[in-house]
Amino acid sequence: MSKRKSSSVSENVNKRVRPEQEEDGEEEEDENVVSDAGIVESITLKNFMCHSLLGPFTFGSNVNFVVGNNGSGKSAVLTALIVALGGNAQATNRGSSLKGFVKEGESSADVSITLRNKGRDAYKPEVYGQAIIVDLRITREGLRTYKLRSKSGQIVSTKKEELISILDNFNIQVNNPVSILTQEMSKYFLHSKGEGDKYKFFMKATQLEQMREDFVYIRTTKHVTEDKVEQQNECLKDLRQRYKEKEERYKSLASLDEMHTKLAELQKQMAWALHKVEEAEKKCKQIQEQLEGITQQVQELQPKCAELKTQAQRHVFNILYLCINPHFLSISRTHSFAVAIAFVVSVMSSRSSNITKWAPPSIFRREQEVLQRSIDSNRRNLQTLESSRSNRLRRFGEHMPALLSAIQEAHRRGQFKHKPLGPLGYLISLKDPELALAVEVCLKGQLQAFTCDNYEDEKVLQGLMARVFTGGRRPTIITSQFLPRLHDTRKKAVNHPEYPSVLQALEIEDSVVANCLIDQRGIESILLIKNRTVARRLMHGKNPPQNCFQAFSIEGDQIFTNRAYSADQTRANYLSGDVEEEIRCVRVRACELRMNQHLLLTSWCCSVIISSTFPPYGPHLEVVESIACCLFVPLQEDLNKAEQEMIKCKHHKKHYDDKRSTHLRNIQSLEADLGSKEQELQTSVSKATEICPERLEVRRSARSMDSEINRLKVKISTQQEQQGDREEVVKQYQEALETYKNLTQQMKNLNSFIKSLDSVMNHRLQVYAELRRFLSARCKYYFDSMLAQRGYTGNMAFDHKNETLSISVQPGQGNKADLSDMRSLSGGERSFSTVCFVLSLWAITEAPFRCLDEFDVYMDMVNRRISMDMMLKVAAGQRYRQFIFLTPQSMGTLPVSKIIRILRLKDPDRGQNNAPTNQDEDQ
Repeated sequence: MSKRKSSSVSENVNKRVRPEQEEDGEEEEDENVVSDAGIVESITLKNFMCHSLLGPFTFGSNVNFVVGNNGSGKSAVLTALIVALGGNAQATNRGSSLKGFVKEGESSADVSITLRNKGRDAYKPEVYGQAIIVDLRITREGLRTYKLRSKSGQIVSTKKEELISILDNFNIQVNNPVSILTQEMSKYFLHSKGEGDKYKFFMKATQLEQMREDFVYIRTTKHVTEDKVEQQNECLKDLRQRYKEKEERYKSLASLDEMHTKLAELQKQMAWALHKVEEAEKKCKQIQEQLEGITQQVQELQPKCAELKTQAQRHVFNILYLCINPHFLSISRTHSFAVAIAFVVSVMSSRSSNITKWAPPSIFRREQEVLQRSIDSNRRNLQTLESSRSNRLRRFGEHMPALLSAIQEAHRRGQFKHKPLGPLGYLISLKDPELALAVEVCLKGQLQAFTCDNYEDEKVLQGLMARVFTGGRRPTIITSQFLPRLHDTRKKAVNHPEYPSVLQALEIEDSVVANCLIDQRGIESILLIKNRTVARRLMHGKNPPQNCFQAFSIEGDQIFTNRAYSADQTRANYLSGDVEEEIRCVRVRACELRMNQHLLLTSWCCSVIISSTFPPYGPHLEVVESIACCLFVPLQEDLNKAEQEMIKCKHHKKHYDDKRSTHLRNIQSLEADLGSKEQELQTSVSKATEICPERLEVRRSARSMDSEINRLKVKISTQQEQQGDREEVVKQYQEALETYKNLTQQMKNLNSFIKSLDSVMNHRLQVYAELRRFLSARCKYYFDSMLAQRGYTGNMAFDHKNETLSISVQPGQGNKADLSDMRSLSGGERSFSTVCFVLSLWAITEAPFRCLDEFDVYMDMVNRRISMDMMLKVAAGQRYRQFIFLTPQSMGTLPVSKIIRILRLKDPDRGQNNAPTNQDEDQ
């Protein structure tokens, strides 16, 4: 085979195309010829391959022959057409890279193709007009850029995606060998001896191969999607967990809102409580009147106490004297004993107030034991109070912190179903500190008790208590199911306009604790009334408060509707807020106990001295002792009661003296500041009106409300620190909810899509198999028809399972049994059979134009003529489709027709291009 060489750059200008036609080239085409959209109207090449300038070539709408000898540029036109319409370098079989198409010595190559854009299949005719111009530039580096212009030359787009849309609209398939069949593609597929290659050619031409690849890709994508769905299901579980956590934090904001609402309400009430100066004055007067009454009572009780004490001492002395006197005569003979008796009498006379020193030894021991127990108990109370300065929990017992730590550790280990709560007194607080003693007497043992949800938890808690409390009394355990909401007590609770119930007086954060006290003590039905007289009058009246079965005064007195009991307890041990005052009282009591112990010890020593000094008179003294013992005990009890009453009165007197002095100072200060307070009152009223225009009736003191406001602020601040910023919590919850919903919906859509895809793919595969069978049958039919035009017979056998195509041809009229493989045919016969095969594929595929490069190179004159007539006949029957044939033949024997256009290329000048790098493609 010969090779053609390109001319030099300087002579490329003279090497131009001379379009010729068998008839007048400018003659108008037949009006009945309808050209489809997407055909090639013209093509121009600049610095492409070895050509400086080729074109512009103007193609006819039906049959076009590009005629020229080797090296004239026929294959360059076909290669430019493939590359300009998006094909890669490998598809041209002319190189492995685009930069190889740039002419040697030039920086870039340009190709311009004009596509017809008419008819119903036109692409954006309102934008491009009746033609679309595709300009391609290839740089020396191998970069490819596009410019898509309208018919007027205006640039519409520079994106390859737009070009792909245009090609899809026109159904132009540059990689389809039926649309553009190059020499190399023809050699590989058509002239190959392998049956598998012919089958591949059939599959590629009919786009069945592309469909099969798409199916494989879809199936692979489906498997990948299923794997991702499986992974996303795991992620969805984690996402759901995070969403639930965000939801819990979001729901906890509701309690925070309630606290904010309560705080705002308290602040409104506080605003109106701050200006109550008149009420403070009234309260001072009431306290002063009460103080005067108590002072008068103390003054009345003091003479009575002194008289009782004197009478008791005198009575005891007389009895002792009478008991000793009968024995005095019997022992008077002994002078020393007489002196001793005189000494005893004198001692009794001088120290008659210390009656206990003449008590019998058994009395000494009992009193010593009682005193020692009181001293020990007092010491323990003092230690507890002093340790509770830094830790309020120690008020409930020195082992209580250790017990709570053990409970916390057991809960962390999962030993409890629900963590026990306690001590209950530690989990409540008073709104009004003055009611501490009343509430403490009311609740009694419940203050140190613990509550459990179930009996299994109770057993675990008992084990912990046994380990912590090695000796002594353990706290009570109350077992009751934990409920998240507070009991509805509206029907059973007492509701008095002036006096609160125990439930109303307490601040209880945990509903479980409140429910426990309601169930165990009925705190919703117990009133707290500060004045005992008012309490007795209210409860013993004809119409006691509804739902109220008992009340407690500020002193701890318990008043029922038909009886009342005084409290044994004089101060609050657990709920009082003034620890220092309690410590002072305990220390005073300790001093009194130590003094009594000293007096008792002194009396006992005197008794021992007397017994050892007068041993002969022991029996007589024993008689005296036994008589005195019978009289001493009741007198001692009376004296103790009198002394206790006197101590209590002194304590009350001192207490009220202190309060009286304090209140007198407060009254003086209030009177001095009354004028300024009146002005402040007006200011406060104005400010309160600004905060809350509607005046509120405030029943609580400003101090208690201020304490509750501060507590609420601390609680709100703590909860906000734990939860974070409110807006951030809401934002995170909404984002988590949205993400969870979106992913859930995506998973649902993906599962639905996969299910639908299975159904669609099964249907498509059935359609694919049916389409393949149908196209195979049509290809056989047209192949037989084409062969019959020359009198040939043949057969096409498709084996879709093994992917082979066997073609058998019998030249001339003969027996079909004599059909032979194409490999046994002559070159011309084989080329003719190949043309029939190509034409049969043309008949079953769609494309706006067909291009064949040197289709007749292996044919003799007879087969060339027959093949040409067949192709022209096919073209005449498809006037809407364009055909471009590249051939080195002169085509002088073509019939005269208006649908045929011949483009003759000038022969190359071979004398000026001898460099091997400028060689053109093989013929």
